[in-house]
Amino acid sequence: MTRIGDTSLDVFPLCLGGNVFGWTADEGQSFAVLDAYAAAGGNFIDTADAYSAWVPGHTGGESESIIGRWMAERGNRDRMVIATKVGKLPGLAGLSAKTIRAAAEGSLRRLQTDRIDLYYAHADDAATPLEETLGAFDALVREGKVRHIAASNYAEARLTEALALSKRAGLPRYVALQPHYNLVHRTEYESGLAALCVRERLACFPYFALATGFLAGKYRPGAKVESSRASSATKYLDDRGLRILAALDEIAAARTTTVAAVALAWLLTRPGVVAPIASARTPEQLAQLLPLASLRLDRDEQRRLDDASA
Repeated sequence: MTRIGDTSLDVFPLCLGGNVFGWTADEGQSFAVLDAYAAAGGNFIDTADAYSAWVPGHTGGESESIIGRWMAERGNRDRMVIATKVGKLPGLAGLSAKTIRAAAEGSLRRLQTDRIDLYYAHADDAATPLEETLGAFDALVREGKVRHIAASNYAEARLTEALALSKRAGLPRYVALQPHYNLVHRTEYESGLAALCVRERLACFPYFALATGFLAGKYRPGAKVESSRASSATKYLDDRGLRILAALDEIAAARTTTVAAVALAWLLTRPGVVAPIASARTPEQLAQLLPLASLRLDRDEQRRLDDASA
């Protein structure tokens, strides 16, 4: 387990992404994945009120509802660290005080819990003053409905401004950042956010940690993969992507582990990263990720992946 910054939250080194629950994994499949994750010692689950509003016929909240029913049936809420988000649910978009209050109450109801351990601003809302957003989070923290707050998809300047405001006004501060970051998507985080996370003791939880499955090694030249994410993943099949896959293959073979675990382990070597976020539709897919928990890359392996992905 690893501590999230200056909080009292200790989390498993793999955060289980809940975006597939109610989308590509039905409730039974989702329960099976959640059971397997918990059995392996996992305790950190990431979701959002907007999951999966993009599916025809869905309204959002499907993932939270499945996680809530699972925790209620298993009676394990106190063993789990639950992260969810506000700001992108159709009809409740943005980070106004009114929106945050309504969204939080909805998430608590669907999750069947009295508190959210880590509550993210899902994306920056330039139209709402930071004072209003942080003030709304402050009210929820004071009421015990939220333990800690975090930021997702924030630019360096805006995140710096929010942290300074929290300090100046005595408001809750963001304790974590969730950026898009992986071996094929490096510049956004490494150009300034990484140094900010280290300097401000923010925990980094990268999403798209496996580049929508590309870094799991299942997308290869000529291979056909039946997946709703195939078009997103296959765009990485260029010279650079193939170099990265070759390096991952070599290290995975030498370590007798999975390509996915090696790609995730590389993230754990990066500044500020506490746990990458990855999802699985089946226990078999999850099994490809779980070796991360005991895998630590040496300097030579890190350098090989750095060079391949430069």
